[in-house]
Amino acid sequence: MTAVPAALDARTVRSADGTTISYHTSGTGPGILLVPGALNDADDYAALAAALAPHFTVHTVNRRGRGGSGPQGPDYGILTECDDLAAVRAATGARYVFGHSYGGLVALEAARRDQGIAKLAVYEPGVSVQGLIPMDWIPQYRRYLAQGRPIDAFATFAIGTGPAAARRNPRWLMSAILRLAFRGEQRAKVVQLLEANLHEHEEIGRLDDSYANYREVSADVLLMAGGKSNLPHVAPAFDRLTDVLPSARVHTFPKLDHVGPHHKGPVEVAEAVTAFLLS
Repeated sequence: MTAVPAALDARTVRSADGTTISYHTSGTGPGILLVPGALNDADDYAALAAALAPHFTVHTVNRRGRGGSGPQGPDYGILTECDDLAAVRAATGARYVFGHSYGGLVALEAARRDQGIAKLAVYEPGVSVQGLIPMDWIPQYRRYLAQGRPIDAFATFAIGTGPAAARRNPRWLMSAILRLAFRGEQRAKVVQLLEANLHEHEEIGRLDDSYANYREVSADVLLMAGGKSNLPHVAPAFDRLTDVLPSARVHTFPKLDHVGPHHKGPVEVAEAVTAFLLS
């Protein structure tokens, strides 16, 4: 059963470099920040926010480059993302954070620098170990964007970073599948986010094998994964993270895959996050 989206209150703050960062607020209770993944914005997590709202004041961040937030800017990097979360946290007083995919990487990096984050829940964070989140698709992806061929760029990304079934598809077939699967406003959103996705994955590549830095995270951490994700980086990343994080536990959702938090299982994910945060 999918949660009914709660009423949202749109707000903005200024990050350290002056960039506007927007976020949507709903619910009542202790504050939690939701940090979306690549190719997603705050609207995609409305069902997750609604499922958390009975227990928490939920602040869903529109990371820079999307929604009502400003552009990534020429100096974009993981530090600017951390500054953005710090600005929202300062405005809201939230002490809990949830991050999905690239948003999970951002959340881990933010928690290294901010001991005011008391608990952190991440779903398949974009932590690369020994190059298991590939980057060899980037040159062709960049060429397709420059040629005005966004769906071909999207297909190149899906083949380069997706599960085994996706990696077996030729580019022309994946492009056809994506044209059928993404239409109208949904396709327009993804196309608009493709440039941001490029820079975000460049940061994932730059941070490859830097997981030892997460020894500095003081927050209690819940590591979540979908049993059907079939992404090669997830298990090795969780092995390393459970070794280095001072306080971490793992929860697997047997029936979910990588898009569980915002597509296939927001209520189920919210239940696990709620149990962790209220324990």
